[in-house]
Amino acid sequence: MSRSQRLLTLIQILRRHRFPVAGTVLAQELGITLRTLYRDIGTLKEQGANIEGAAGLGFVLHPGFMLPPLMFSEDEIEALVLGSRWVAERADERLGQAARNALDKISAVLPSGLRDEMDASALLIGPSASPLPADIVQPLIRKAIRAERKAEIVYTDLKGEQSCRTIWPFALGYFDDARVLVAWCELREGFRHFRSDRISTFTVAQERYPRRRQALLRAWRLQEGISPQ
Repeated sequence: MSRSQRLLTLIQILRRHRFPVAGTVLAQELGITLRTLYRDIGTLKEQGANIEGAAGLGFVLHPGFMLPPLMFSEDEIEALVLGSRWVAERADERLGQAARNALDKISAVLPSGLRDEMDASALLIGPSASPLPADIVQPLIRKAIRAERKAEIVYTDLKGEQSCRTIWPFALGYFDDARVLVAWCELREGFRHFRSDRISTFTVAQERYPRRRQALLRAWRLQEGISPQ
């Protein structure tokens, strides 16, 4: 691992922790000596990183420091390209275009060698067995999730029965054969899953729902037995 890559990795490790991390833990994760770690910490401070702490006490990175995204490993580049290609092929047109734009922005700031690696990535997305029809409600769903607002929907279940509901949308799952909205349903007083292609109308309300999105997501994962990511 080059020193520039090591400094970037050190920043990423510190960002994962809200509380001070012992120097021995950082050094072990990076595979370096404590002396090298202290030297790297000093270098990052000189570059403007607001790292607080000292030997024996641990280190914490305060928000606000950004390194230019110039260094990625080959695996990281392949992950970025593959993920963006999947979104471009499987998501709605607006999100797909956003994925293509993001790749263009990343490519523009990469050194020429890494840019060539990105352009030459051989990981491809295969055709879907059953392509999904255009789904006009997905952008509205994402808007409601980001704003943590209630929504009024008209939904048709598997039996063909239609109902009007007030929901608290907080997650959207992307599968090859469906897009599934996860929400708290006021009608059923519990978590429910709604296929987006069965939502005929989706109206974002002005009222925010009373719990934070992260809290709803944690409670839903606990109920479903899903480990936190």
